[in-house]
Amino acid sequence: MGKAEVIVVGLGAMGSAACFQLAARGVSVIGIDRYAPPHSRGSTHGDTRVTREAIGEGREYVPLVRRSHHLWREIEQRSGTRLLTQCGIVVLAHPSSEFLDETRASAYAYEIEHVDLTNAELRSRFPMFTVDEDTVAYYEPGAGYVRPEAAVAAQLKLARAAGANLRLGERVEGWSASRRGVTVTTQANTHRSEQLLLCAGAWIGELFPDGRDMFAVYRQLLYWFPVREGYAQLRDMPGFIWDLGGQQDEVVHLDGFYGLPAIDGPGGGLKVAAESYERTTTPDGRQHPATRAEIEQMYEQCVAPYLPWLGLEPVRTVSCLYTSTRGNRFVIDRHPEHDCVLIVSACSGHGFKHSPAIGEAVAQWLTGHQPEIDLSPFALSNTRR
Repeated sequence: MGKAEVIVVGLGAMGSAACFQLAARGVSVIGIDRYAPPHSRGSTHGDTRVTREAIGEGREYVPLVRRSHHLWREIEQRSGTRLLTQCGIVVLAHPSSEFLDETRASAYAYEIEHVDLTNAELRSRFPMFTVDEDTVAYYEPGAGYVRPEAAVAAQLKLARAAGANLRLGERVEGWSASRRGVTVTTQANTHRSEQLLLCAGAWIGELFPDGRDMFAVYRQLLYWFPVREGYAQLRDMPGFIWDLGGQQDEVVHLDGFYGLPAIDGPGGGLKVAAESYERTTTPDGRQHPATRAEIEQMYEQCVAPYLPWLGLEPVRTVSCLYTSTRGNRFVIDRHPEHDCVLIVSACSGHGFKHSPAIGEAVAQWLTGHQPEIDLSPFALSNTRR
């Protein structure tokens, strides 16, 4: 039997950040994951993840990502691992785009360095894109990408060095809470703690069944399309987000696609991905890469019309899971019945860039301090289905 002040269930983006932040504060922590992070079974993988300070999903996220950029640099120094690359991000859209409008509004509200590009400036500066006469762009030089697998590994290593007890390959079967604390039962052990932090991502429904109707899990696909020409320019380009049509069904989902530079050499391809919310899925711990039909659809809809320097047959494809709420909002809140249980899940596909700051704020909360960043926008009461 293990005992600690806090048990963290799920050691992906949020769980690894929280474990590190808690352990660094001298809190005794048990971290539990059914697999051995970093891994490709859930939501925190794919080699690179977009990070940007001006958030088109809502200005309430900006303090989180700005603090996260500072924390990435601190984690890099402490771990000796390079995590954050600030190669810039360009957002392309028609002037009517709500996503582009909110991105710009965030930049102006928080005085984030950026450049608004006209159609002519966009064409001249970024010839790897095929754009129509109406497309304009927002360019943020301080944005870029973070390495998710390396970030999880670095924070877990730091957490372990600070005394965290990491229980990898241990599946949680259930938990119970009372005035005396929390008991977590796995297939191998029983652990007790004063507080419990649930960061289970796509598996949150198993551990918080009362909130199951709030969450929906979607399979998403990442593609690395081959570079046919212009490798040097594709290597040195910024990441990009291309909004083709605005939000869908009053839910803040990008109706378009995004991509990142060709960082794996001439044969490594360029990462391109879209978001799909047509069908929900259930996590099974396996990879479900793109089918032939999905590859052809992605190429025809997102690559061929807009990225002429890329070829048809992907170098590879990878699946990943988004655990989303109505409105694509986060959930960071106390359990409605158990004050000693904190839920940090449903990151709705855009949580990774914010994870260090969320881990820090959660650690402050769990140690009896007021979080320095306001988490009230992510309360359960704000979640809609």
